Amino acid sequence: MNTTPASTTPTALTGPLSLPDGSELVLRVMPMPADVNGNGDVFGGWLMAQVDLAGAVLPMRVAKGRITTVAVNEFIFKQPVSVGDLVSFYARIDRIGRTSLTVHVTVIAERNPADPHVVKVTEANLTYVAIDNEGKPRLVPRD
Repeated sequence: MNTTPASTTPTALTGPLSLPDGSELVLRVMPMPADVNGNGDVFGGWLMAQVDLAGAVLPMRVAKGRITTVAVNEFIFKQPVSVGDLVSFYARIDRIGRTSLTVHVTVIAERNPADPHVVKVTEANLTYVAIDNEGKPRLVPRD
């Protein structure tokens, strides 16, 4: 019987928690086999859905309530994503308007834990609008 106590030191997350451009880590996920297309790469639609979720984190904080996606202004797939990649989503707010917020999302994949390799796989710009309980645009708080 092993009587050695288990380590209480948490394992550190790999990768930075922010990027040099001021983006902060808002989501980290690993795609599963059900997320791949016939070529064995992760579906672009799966990645787009994750970007939309990640992109909404900061605007929800700033808007202090409900928001909705109104535009995907730009979405660039740079590299494929594979099952087993640790995919990190970094976001920064680029613009705050009266009712809308524009966000830039950078997606990084960490590959092959035995010999780590980090690549930028996607960049996107999205616009969200703050909405009230009836789904109508509302002013973004300025405090």
